[in-house]
Amino acid sequence: MATSLRLSTVILPVRRWHEGGGEVWQRAEELGFRTAFTYDHLSWRGTFRDGPWFGALPTLTAAAAATDRLRLGTLVTSPNFRHPVTLAKELISLDDISAGRITLGIGAGGNGFDATALGQKAWTPRERADRFGEFVPLLDRLLSEDVVSHDGVFYSANEVRNIPGCVQRPRLPFAVAATGPRGLRLAARHGQAWVTTGNPKISATGTPAESLAAIRSQTERLSDACAEIDRDPSELEKILLTGFTPDRPLDSLDAFVDFAGAHAELGFTEIVLHWPIPDSMFEADLKVFERIATEGMAQLGQG
Repeated sequence: MATSLRLSTVILPVRRWHEGGGEVWQRAEELGFRTAFTYDHLSWRGTFRDGPWFGALPTLTAAAAATDRLRLGTLVTSPNFRHPVTLAKELISLDDISAGRITLGIGAGGNGFDATALGQKAWTPRERADRFGEFVPLLDRLLSEDVVSHDGVFYSANEVRNIPGCVQRPRLPFAVAATGPRGLRLAARHGQAWVTTGNPKISATGTPAESLAAIRSQTERLSDACAEIDRDPSELEKILLTGFTPDRPLDSLDAFVDFAGAHAELGFTEIVLHWPIPDSMFEADLKVFERIATEGMAQLGQG
């Protein structure tokens, strides 16, 4: 294999905790997943829009108390309804509660329900990129320095104290979701990992080969962004969030092995699978999913 590959999962925040929601996170730990992420949205699309949907950070706090080894994180947090100052305080607290098991997946956000939930007009792609370009560096400082002041175009911080800081040093890791040039530069400068879901333009009508080629192009542009600041691109973990490409890696163990192997050859170090949810776009056979979790890495020579 070209790289060392790990397997993680996304557990959407759709289950009441006292009705078995915590058991899913514990099962993820038992199955050996490296990280269990959740979406950081106020609500989501499709069948989830009018159903149960809980807050990401409280859910991760409960998951931290219910598990011992499993890393935890968001995929992804965005500026749509977050402010760096308050977010930093919550993340430092969560990193402490989890004993340093938190990864922050972070992206520019989109034009979904979160974009207008606070009463604002949806930002254009350029406006989202502008905000993201200020959000990430400021959050980096807030999580790394004891006292921070900042007077920016979109965000301000006035002598903000974040003592004692993160358990993880110098701060908890950022997994930056990006495909455009500005986002890739942020990933190169501030990220410990880079996240992609592939190319959305071909997710419904493209072929797996076309998707693989598009993702290869993204990795090349990430390398170019790293070269601009003399950073070795191999220093960044590369995370593929599945479920948004033409591939069907959850159809069988063999399908997963072929899919994961092809993307490991592109340098990916982590594959993230959605925990199956019946009657949704993430519906899948739970037995196959669990077999992939327990046997997939061994089949790839990673176990």
